[in-house]
Amino acid sequence: MTDFVVVIPARYGSSRLPGKPLMEIGGLPMVQHVWARANESGASRVVIATDDPRIEQAAARFGAEVVMTRDDHPSGTDRLAEVAAKLSLAPETIVVNVQGDEPLLPAAVIDQVAERLAGDERASVSTLAEPIGDVDTLFNPNVVKVVTDLGGRALYFSRAPIPWDRNAWKTQPPTLLETDAWLRHIGLYAYRAGFLEEYVTWAPAPLEQLEQLEQLRALQHGHFIQVATVHSPLPGGVDTQEDLDRVREHFARQQTA
Repeated sequence: MTDFVVVIPARYGSSRLPGKPLMEIGGLPMVQHVWARANESGASRVVIATDDPRIEQAAARFGAEVVMTRDDHPSGTDRLAEVAAKLSLAPETIVVNVQGDEPLLPAAVIDQVAERLAGDERASVSTLAEPIGDVDTLFNPNVVKVVTDLGGRALYFSRAPIPWDRNAWKTQPPTLLETDAWLRHIGLYAYRAGFLEEYVTWAPAPLEQLEQLEQLRALQHGHFIQVATVHSPLPGGVDTQEDLDRVREHFARQQTA
């Protein structure tokens, strides 16, 4: 069994859903559902990282360990690095970043991403992907695509439809995908704590700035990212009011079943 720590970043501020971590789902704050899913995994420790005392107080009520962080981090990875430093984690410790707006995230995929990193001693990061089965998703710039080598290490991440089928798409975009060559990146990450300490000292990389994808900073600095294909489709997180309504309906059905 892989030993790892889960960190759940939970910010109160959100442009679309302010106070999102504390919004109730089935009578409990959203962040409590995420914390419960993380505790169902094989993690040896689950920590909520927040910059807001309201979230800290709510987490204390349901018994979670909380680390208070600065409120000026430019990215979630920077926040994670602060937590790893405050917990004095050894450089080889695996840290899984579980977003605080994923109340339906299966514990099995948390284990999967941690085990993927543990299985490659030379990798600094691991993440997940799933096959793309339709053209609209492939050409959607909001959907990040990933290409890997034969050992599962990421070669590149892009908002563009990669790889490009030169022969099949010579004259026009496809109307049908006939192979499983295309992968959608899923933003669940595991990191080695020593990598996080190093990462936050680097300036944004040119490719990262072009694509607006943080993971390209690691690739441009020569670090390996392992990519695992998820065992089953993942439920979406909560970014909008519509997402929140969908998740609330899911929990309501569970309670009445």
